[in-house]
Amino acid sequence: MRSDSVKCGTAQAPHRSLFNALGYTEEERKRPLIGIVCSYNEIVPGHMNLDKIAEAVKMGVAMAGGTPIMFPAIAVCDGIAMGHTGMKYSLVTRDLIADSTECMTLAHGFDGLVCIPNCDKNVPGLLMAAARVNIPTIFVSGGPMLAGRIDGHKTSLSSMFEAVGSVAAGTMTMEKLCEFEEKACPTCGSCSGMYTANSMNCLTEAIGMGLKGNGTVPAVYSERIRLAKHAGMKIMELVEKDIKPRDIMTEDAFMNALIVDMALGCSTNSMLHLPAIAKEAGVDLNLDIANELSAKTPNLCHLAPAGPTYMEDLNEAGGVYAVMNELTKKNLLNLDCMTVSGQTIGENIKNCVNRNPEVIRPVENPYSETGGIAILKGNLAPDSGVVKRSAVVPEMMVHQGPARVFDCEEDAIAAIKGGKIVAGDVVVIRYEGPKGGPGMREMLNPTSAIAGMGLGSSVALITDGRFSGASRGASIGHVSPEAAVGGPIALVKEGDIISINIPENKLDVLVSDEEMAKRKAEWKPVEKPVSGYLARYRELVTSGNRGAVLELPTK
Repeated sequence: MRSDSVKCGTAQAPHRSLFNALGYTEEERKRPLIGIVCSYNEIVPGHMNLDKIAEAVKMGVAMAGGTPIMFPAIAVCDGIAMGHTGMKYSLVTRDLIADSTECMTLAHGFDGLVCIPNCDKNVPGLLMAAARVNIPTIFVSGGPMLAGRIDGHKTSLSSMFEAVGSVAAGTMTMEKLCEFEEKACPTCGSCSGMYTANSMNCLTEAIGMGLKGNGTVPAVYSERIRLAKHAGMKIMELVEKDIKPRDIMTEDAFMNALIVDMALGCSTNSMLHLPAIAKEAGVDLNLDIANELSAKTPNLCHLAPAGPTYMEDLNEAGGVYAVMNELTKKNLLNLDCMTVSGQTIGENIKNCVNRNPEVIRPVENPYSETGGIAILKGNLAPDSGVVKRSAVVPEMMVHQGPARVFDCEEDAIAAIKGGKIVAGDVVVIRYEGPKGGPGMREMLNPTSAIAGMGLGSSVALITDGRFSGASRGASIGHVSPEAAVGGPIALVKEGDIISINIPENKLDVLVSDEEMAKRKAEWKPVEKPVSGYLARYRELVTSGNRGAVLELPTK
């Protein structure tokens, strides 16, 4: 066992004395040591129940003959961090989570891991760590929040942000806003639509690292506790058979994940996280393939914010496996990929039927014949830009309009709420990329303000930052190269006409090459003073089209 390095032999007598100090018995030391990586805290609603999940996992491990040992991982609540300097510290935690988990795992000689994340950066951060340390690992997440209910309709956190915009527009009263505040987020769990947290948790099933239901069983259901116990038991089987993350997270598995991503209509943030996870697994995931996969993958789900259904509805309809089973009708998935269940994808999904064709459209009747995410390119985004196509209204799929240019999110929000943005405009928010932010802030506040002001079907937003999975509309993010390194988005001037053509995957500014070259020669970057971790992050982070991974600077 890997843990023999910390518990067996004469030289390990001091190590055993420290296990004694922890209260572990000789019987417990002789069993496989299973690290329980738990992201529990008291500031993230999606994580407040993870102590219960961890206890269930520990029981499952013990029942199956292992010794569970818990250690923590940090978590930022994107909702609470949204719209202020706190959002600079969201994406950057993905690497802190991966690094600290690597340190704890290898320092203590664990035989296997059970990862218990839930929200946006914890799932990819722990998947990165799992691929990096490559010991048997399984994921069991905290589960999604139930939808809120207002005036007989389901609602969620994105409705909350849009309600603020409606108040600014004078179309909602403060009394109604208070009602939204009380009812939008009724339980613990990751916010109830197909936002980033739920997208990534669903993709743990698609990529093979989580058991059935990991992405969709609501946080408050007792079924989630049973799932945690089964994950605890299953890790012992993975340890015995030495099935490791890189046996599961193969190139074929990442192709499966991208295809399921397109069918579900996941958050654009998955286009940041999947390449980063793949890099740790030794897989080169070039996002240029995304449009090729999207062209043949039907979009089967319109969960909030794209439509009126929520994670609880997807769960009742059969969950991720039912979506995958639909996709087999077009032979889109590799069914031979191994999973943490000990069985292949094909074996896992073969009896999972679609119980609600209104929630999961059959492949014969999709929302669209193409997937939910598109990669755009053009002279404004030579490397790439990303849009959640499934959440764009038809009239904005092709759009031209004058650029309204802002060098930070706050200035853009002030203009939107101040009534300075009008129908037809294209809001450009730059110097918010991985280096420029630094930290690549999410832009849920401006997209929600646009929607709340009634401009969601007539105003586009383009940024080198990124969007919350809760954003909807013609919101194009991850524009690369970013402004901070002199990308074309840095050269756009107020009033330039920007052309968006999502069906043709194009994003251009209608300015001549000669004029752009002249602007580039005169360009001076906007400097944002930072210190501490953000300063180190800015030096190491790569562009959004590469997953904003960290790399040592070349000499």
